[in-house]
Amino acid sequence: MSRHTPLGSERTLTVRGMRFRVIESRADDATETIVLIHGIGMSHRYFARLHHVLARSVRVVSLDLPGFGGLPKPGHDVTIEEMADAIRELVVAVSSRPVILVGHSMGVQWAVETAVRHPARIARVVAIGPVVDDAHRSLGAQARALAVDTLGETPATNVIVFSDYVRCGPRWYLRQAAHMLRYPTEDRVGSLTVPLLVLRGAKDPIAGAAWCDRLASSARDADIVAIPGRHHVVQRSAPDAVADSILEPTPGWRSGRPSESPRR
Repeated sequence: MSRHTPLGSERTLTVRGMRFRVIESRADDATETIVLIHGIGMSHRYFARLHHVLARSVRVVSLDLPGFGGLPKPGHDVTIEEMADAIRELVVAVSSRPVILVGHSMGVQWAVETAVRHPARIARVVAIGPVVDDAHRSLGAQARALAVDTLGETPATNVIVFSDYVRCGPRWYLRQAAHMLRYPTEDRVGSLTVPLLVLRGAKDPIAGAAWCDRLASSARDADIVAIPGRHHVVQRSAPDAVADSILEPTPGWRSGRPSESPRR
């Protein structure tokens, strides 16, 4: 059963014994579907502004993954590979055509793994604030980078972030963080056969400029965009700029050919 919310139609789906939340907005005559995947500890709530902007021109689906956003925790540990296979089933359930996967933070890892394992269902991948930057590849270093980032985010954004962390709880967060820290994002990006856009806030202390450049350089077909003056949760602080970067990519990566324009 679905219900109407300010973002659109909301329903829950059970895939592989795990409960997902699906929030869908359908733009008139939309031919593309964009699927938004939140990061560790989070929910669709910090994607709401981007969801609204994108929904003016494309079909948008925001996901809440199991154990996050108040959803039940799975009864077993869930690897990134298992989550990616479940996301593929959700993609099939919501769209008959390949979709654009947009992941933020750890959501980038789930999005990349889904595209590597199931490229026929994914048109391209957008990696916003990708982790884990090898400048701080430990839980303590990640916590310090997050603390620095809160100083640059608005109080409203910090309220969403920390209230979602509370809903997630420390046990499930730490179990997923172990996978996050071990996942070889740079290696898996190199296995992508679909175009990649790496997008960060120019002041993001979690996904640094050098790290994001290396990720883009590791991919077969990639572009990189930095949104001036923004931090890690750039999709909330600058939704219009992020939406423009997603919807109006360079001709090369929209078509799947190597981009002819320089990385920004």
